[in-house]
Formats: sequence, structure tokens, C-alpha cells
Amino acid sequence: MTFVVPYDGGELARTALDRAVALGELMDVNVVVVTVVPHDSRYARKHGWLAADEAFDVETVVTQIRADVRDLAPEARFEYVLTDQYASPGTIASKVRNKAREVGASVVFVGSDDAGRLVTSLRSVGSTIAADDRYDVYIVRKAEPSAIDQVAERSRLFD
Repeated sequence: MTFVVPYDGGELARTALDRAVALGELMDVNVVVVTVVPHDSRYARKHGWLAADEAFDVETVVTQIRADVRDLAPEARFEYVLTDQYASPGTIASKVRNKAREVGASVVFVGSDDAGRLVTSLRSVGSTIAADDRYDVYIVRKAEPSAIDQVAERSRLFD
């Protein structure tokens, strides 16, 4: 069994990763973190992957994301996928779905504040990821401790 977490460094993605790691520890399941990296300096700066004065460099961006993931989930496997500068949310989601299939995901943990609506109306990457029926989807809607005591006790974000 494998848990996959699409990760962009945002608050809900961090919370989704925290939940996946906690549940993975409880169930002895591997966690794979997937980041789609568009070749776009503005996107990278917006996500905190580059400083304002840095030129886009794939190695710099991936190193930053990998370090962030390692801080939150040292045991998780980190993978990234490159895409072009003008990647749409649909393109990014498709890359995550392909990677989830490739690693044999049983559950994908998606951080999405749009999940208060029906899953099919998500306006972000989450709707496309949730559309694949090859795996279950765990949607994290709030960046706060889990209501599941055993998961909350293992949290690295909400100590």
C-alpha cells in the first residue's frame, strides 16, 4: 500500500502530508510526495521555492522543495515531475495522477480549501486527481489538528 501526497508547499499541502505520514505510521504504509515543477520563476517564487533575486534553476527549486519535505516527513519518498512554464491546473493534476498510478497509490491525500463543495466541483488540481477511481482520496480542508486522536498525536505540525 502507498499513500501519495501532491505537494506545493502550501499550508493545506503541508497538512495533507502531515496526515499521510501519521496514518502511514499507524498502518505501516509508505508515503510518496509528488511535486509538479513548472519551469516558471514566478510560480516558483509564489510557492517559496526561489528567492526574489534568484533566476529559475531546476536544481535550486527541487533542492528547496526536497528540504521542505524532509523537514516535515523525513521517511517519505520525494519525487518531482517537470512541466513547461504555462502548465494549467489540469496539466499539473494529470502529472500527479500519472505519478500516483506509477507508484501504485492506494490513497491520495489532497489539501484543498475548495473541498467544502462536492468533490466534482473542486476548482483546483484536486478535482482532476479525485476523478481517478484507481485510488481513494483523502481531502484535507483545514490546516488544523486531525480529529482522529491517534493521527493528531503523531502530527509534526501541531505539536
